[in-house]
Amino acid sequence: MKVRYSYLPQQFADVDEVFAEMRELVSTGAFTLGRTLVEFEEMFAELLGVKHAIGVGSGTDTLKLSLKALDVGFGDEVITCANTFYATVGAIAEVGARPVFVDCTDDFQIDVAQIEAAITPQTKALMPVHLTGAVADMPRIMEIAEKHGLPVVEDACQSLLAERGGQKAGTWGAAGGFSLHPLKIIHVWGDGGIVVTNDDEMNRKLRLLRNHGLRNRDEMEIFGYNSRLDPLQAIVGKWIVRKAQDIVDGKKRNGAYYDAAFKDVPGVRIPPMDPSVDGVYLLYILFAENRDGLLAHCLEKGIEAKVHYPVALYLQDALKFLGHKKGDFPVTDRHVETMITFPVDQHLSQQEMDYVIETVRNFYSGGK
Repeated sequence: MKVRYSYLPQQFADVDEVFAEMRELVSTGAFTLGRTLVEFEEMFAELLGVKHAIGVGSGTDTLKLSLKALDVGFGDEVITCANTFYATVGAIAEVGARPVFVDCTDDFQIDVAQIEAAITPQTKALMPVHLTGAVADMPRIMEIAEKHGLPVVEDACQSLLAERGGQKAGTWGAAGGFSLHPLKIIHVWGDGGIVVTNDDEMNRKLRLLRNHGLRNRDEMEIFGYNSRLDPLQAIVGKWIVRKAQDIVDGKKRNGAYYDAAFKDVPGVRIPPMDPSVDGVYLLYILFAENRDGLLAHCLEKGIEAKVHYPVALYLQDALKFLGHKKGDFPVTDRHVETMITFPVDQHLSQQEMDYVIETVRNFYSGGK
């Protein structure tokens, strides 16, 4: 049996209504900004229960523009977690700031107990990352931020509709960034991103920054960027935002099925989840003994398992200037060596999941 990782061919098997709306847009020639984008932004804001949603060019840009709107720039520091995806630190670097890493805990979220020790006079923002579909400890993070007078920008790209204590990821800080990359929960046919905020001034600045700093067609208020979400992509976003809850429910159902099966399998460990967190299983990750052997075995058996991520971010060549050495973030290091990711999307059949479970069980029982 083959268990694929990407579900996109199934997700977009029937998109006639998407093409119909695209044909309507083509007839208007309204290919930048415009009503179609506004409609998607309004739908996204309603989904999250926030005042404003601003469509931009990528998930990376959601973070970059948010930092820029908060006047974070050269010489400043932004605290984030050591186990995140490259885009988080890429956004920090793009505004000229320096990423400062804090280790994670076994739920893949930033270790809140280490944040205050990382704060210096140069710290200008905190950027927690809601990794894998879970949610960082935002109540404690917001307490620390308020104590030190620091804004919070949430990297919520992997955790749309995940909640902690009933509040959604991305809605706690000054802004929350969401990716519309094809493997995210709400996605488009390429790159895209959307920022949410409840702050009117933040909304105003973000809309300026995404469109060259233009107040209107003829007046430039500030220096900005060309980072508009295309209306063609907004049409795809509108189509899929209506399906977001069903997508999340499917992932959660499949994640729970895996959890129940893997809890008694020797050789693997299910990452802990805080009981106040309602995660969305963007990624289904196990900690595995002999991870590389298990990965090779799964690939041989037709299961497209992956590793998120096989090289620690803080040890990447691009970040050598920070001067870190292996061992500086031991939990992140342990995760790099033991994490394995399995398909968990809403299109998986029970037969496919049972095959994944049986394959893992057989590897550790010796019945390969």
